[in-house]
Order: sequence, then structure tokens, then C-alpha cells
Amino acid sequence: MSLSTAESDAELARAARHGDTAAFAIVTERHRAALRATAISLLGYVDEVDDAVQDAVLTAFRRLPELRDPEAIGPWLKAIVRNVCRMQLRARTPLPVADPELLLPPASEPRPDEALDRAGSRDWVWHAVAHLSEPIREVVLLRYFSRFSSYEQIAQLCDIPLDTVGSRLRDGRRALARALRETAGDAYRDADADAAAHRLRAREHFAAIETDGYDRVLRDWFRPDASIVVQGSIVGDRSMMRPMIDFTVQAGVVTRLHDAVGSSGVLVWEGDFLNPPSDPEHCPPTFAWLLRMREGRVAQLGLAYGTSRSG
Repeated sequence: MSLSTAESDAELARAARHGDTAAFAIVTERHRAALRATAISLLGYVDEVDDAVQDAVLTAFRRLPELRDPEAIGPWLKAIVRNVCRMQLRARTPLPVADPELLLPPASEPRPDEALDRAGSRDWVWHAVAHLSEPIREVVLLRYFSRFSSYEQIAQLCDIPLDTVGSRLRDGRRALARALRETAGDAYRDADADAAAHRLRAREHFAAIETDGYDRVLRDWFRPDASIVVQGSIVGDRSMMRPMIDFTVQAGVVTRLHDAVGSSGVLVWEGDFLNPPSDPEHCPPTFAWLLRMREGRVAQLGLAYGTSRSG
């Protein structure tokens, strides 16, 4: 049966739990006014109200498998709004930036894309992410789909100030919520196929690091005017990659790909350094690359390091 706005909350909630993104969009839009009133009662009439509602809707989307009583979806959504508002009240600073971790699950839960897989709507989310502007898409990918998710790490990889990270995440939450509503029920690309292609490309690149062909990789994959940014500082052009790679490989360090994600010209590659027993501190435990692509080649590479395997 094709669901519509005439269906009951419970019918829409049941369909949403089974992966019907259009049903989820309909039922949350039906309750949007009540959710906004709930947020106003806690936050007052401030800009953060709409952020709280949007964050709560996206949190509800991730937690649909936890909804045991479809008849109670209205109260359930309001409870999520109240939790988001309380987090905002605790985190308020002079900067008007709320960050209630819209897609990032608690540490005890699977990573975001795995949680979205359970809801049967991962393609929908990646379709919406692709609609974000490139600067916002970069910070969203790092914050919610990588281990390098702190403001400091994002700032280093994107070569932007910390307060810009916060403002772009705020704008990203709003734009992502809007894109999710507008694209519910559309046909989407296969996110799993895209993810597999990103990982294959990254594996090929890192495999080339272990061979004598990396000079060719630099010529073929990096634009002549590509810039290299390390820990938030521009260190040079693509020619800087060769000595950086040599410093790692010649010390006997093995580079292992952890994951690769991407969307519309922005790639995030994460890896682990496996140091030799003779020099266990040669490289930090983890690293991330943010690659900005132009016409199929790297225009800028941002590099940051992590101090533990967990990110």
C-alpha cells in the first residue's frame, strides 16, 4: 500500500521503521509545529529552536529501531526534542552554535553509516549529503562519518578557523534536514556501491605507496597546482608528498587503510600507521586525508594525525 498524509501516525511510523523514508518525512512534518513548541518552551524564542527540532528529527531517524510503540511516535519525538534542548542548554557558549551530535551515535553504538543501515535508509542520507555545498559537505563528512570528528581535527584538515567549523556544522544540520525532507521517496544512487568504489580507489593509492610507482601516482592523481596542508598549515605543492612518503616508508612503517568515504568531489581517507618494533614512535597511530577533487584529480590534500586508534 502506498502511504499518504491520510494515514495514521501509527501506520506511518510502522512504515518508517521498515525503511519508508517518505512515511518518515510525512509523520515528522505532521508533528513539526508541536516539536517546535516543545523546543520554545525550553529554549525560548531563539535561533536554536529550529536547530533543535531539525537535530531531533534526524536523531529520531537514526533511532527508529528503538521505537517500540508506533502509536506513541508523537510523545517519542517530543522526548527527543527535550533531550536535544537540554544538551543545548548545557553546552551554551558565547558562540550561537548547537552541536547535539545529530548523526553521531554514542560510543557504545555502531558508527553512523551502520546505524543508518539498520534503518534501511543509508542511500537517502548520502543522497542528501551530496546536495550540501562543498565547504559544508566537508565538515559534515568529517564530523559524522569519520574518526577525525573533533573541531580541532576538522579545522586542521579543512584549513579553516575553529569558529568556522561550528558555523558550517550548524548550517549543515539545517541544510541536511531540509534535503532529507525534500528528497524523501526519491530514487537514490546505491550508497554501498559508491562506498565500495571509494575504498577501492583508496586501497589502490596506498598500495602504490609501497611500490616504486608513487611518482607516477602523484603525476596522474594530483593536479600540478595541488596544495598540501598539514595540521592546518600549507606546506607546499604536490612535490612535498614524495619526501613525506619516503620518510614513512624508509623507516619501515606500514600504512593501512581504515576507511574511505566521499561525496561529490570531497573524499576522506583514514588510515593507521603500523610502526616497526625498532621505532615504535616514528609515526602517530592514525591519520586522515581530506582530498578536494577537481576534474578527477586532487586539488588540495589536507592531512591530520590522531593520537589513538579510536580517533
